[in-house]
Amino acid sequence: MFRSVLQLRSGRGLLIRGLGTHRGGSTLDWDEKVSEIKKKIKSILPGEASTPLYDTSHLPPEHSDVVIVGGGVLGLSVAFWLKKLQKKGDGIRVLVVERDHTYSKASTVLSVGGIRQQFSLPENVQLSLFSVDFLRNINEYLAVVDSPPVDLQFNPSGYLLLASEKSASTLENRVKMQRQEGAKVCLMSPEQLQNKFPWMNTKGVALASYGMEGEGWFDPWSLLQGLRRKLQSMGVLFCQGEVTRFITSSNRMVTSSGEEVVLKRIYEVHVKMNNSLEYQPVECAIVINAAGAWSGQIAELAGIGKGPPGTLQGTKLPVEPRKRYVYVWHCPQGPGLEMPFVANTNGVYFRREGLGNNYLGGCSPTEEEEPDSTNLDVDHNFFQDRVWPHLAERVPAFQSLKVRNAWAGYYDYNTFDQNGVVGPHPLVVNMYFATGFSGHGLQHAPAVGRAVAEMVLDGHFQTINMSPFLFSRFHLGEKFQEDNIF
Repeated sequence: MFRSVLQLRSGRGLLIRGLGTHRGGSTLDWDEKVSEIKKKIKSILPGEASTPLYDTSHLPPEHSDVVIVGGGVLGLSVAFWLKKLQKKGDGIRVLVVERDHTYSKASTVLSVGGIRQQFSLPENVQLSLFSVDFLRNINEYLAVVDSPPVDLQFNPSGYLLLASEKSASTLENRVKMQRQEGAKVCLMSPEQLQNKFPWMNTKGVALASYGMEGEGWFDPWSLLQGLRRKLQSMGVLFCQGEVTRFITSSNRMVTSSGEEVVLKRIYEVHVKMNNSLEYQPVECAIVINAAGAWSGQIAELAGIGKGPPGTLQGTKLPVEPRKRYVYVWHCPQGPGLEMPFVANTNGVYFRREGLGNNYLGGCSPTEEEEPDSTNLDVDHNFFQDRVWPHLAERVPAFQSLKVRNAWAGYYDYNTFDQNGVVGPHPLVVNMYFATGFSGHGLQHAPAVGRAVAEMVLDGHFQTINMSPFLFSRFHLGEKFQEDNIF
């Protein structure tokens, strides 16, 4: 076959020239015949047929400037800001690798979709303020020509955090900080709570904080799809597959303290295609680890944490999957449209879901109660034993609720300080992190994506100082603890 194709290629010019020197017939007739013959030749030449012999559209490219591991909302946000902030004429080539394009087990779509400013650290408040502004102006960022606008179905009902006598002073200090950062949060006494939310039993509540603006919940799937559609219009490439290996180069150096370290640089990513034993190598300059609950495993593939214990080289990325349950129940006499997103004094949370007296909620288990994270099976006894009693106490109408549905999702849980990891690794110099947010990654994704893009493109953070989120804190033992996790 190859010889006949080569013969056709080499004889193509002779055939055309011979036809052109024939004297019979009109020039128009011969032009039509030449055109017809050209079409026939073109239809059998490799690479020139309208239908290729082998469809490679599902394969990743051989080269990409940036490979983003993880196609959830954090990974997509990084891709968006890389393209948005790139200098004119740069044309950065970005590839997003996601192993499940259905997102059936993705943390993004299995979350409860909340956004709040009521965090314990100023930096997390700043991230929320940036992100809510992004969501408020979503169609200025994600508009695509001839496509419908993104509808986030945002519900601005705010968060209501309840505090006992023991934690009231801590809550008050946090609200003071949140206000200094620009958040619109007020404090409420038990009497004020009772007046505003008469369906609530305020027993055991000493103080509450309530988000008056820029808080509520939205549809995570709409944000995810809006980002994907926008990225496709910006030229970002997507690949369904799993990253199984990094090929690196290395150099040894001695630090000022006399410790010998190995600096690595990833220059090739191996992507295993779904339902296949084969992989596709992708040469790259930058790798973004946005693999969520599995980002610790991706870090290990790059050799992170495999050095001697106690050294920077032996410091692991302390992010692992933690399973969390979400329950949906119906209660005809339950709270109405004025109901906020409530976080109880003991960590049980709940909010309204839609308009038909449906609600959802749950709570995080203790360390001793942590469920098996190898599957997404739901423990219904956990609701009966750990969730429902507190719901029924706080909202008396919930004593007669009926559970309608339930699901489980993953937190990318940072076991060190329950806070995000953002920026480059100090030794694998071209791997950057956007992970570890322990349940608040969805709401901070727009801001975190911009921060990572700023670091990649300019070498430093600009919009928000994310230095406390750097990987090096794990080696130094400097916790950047976020306490408002539920």
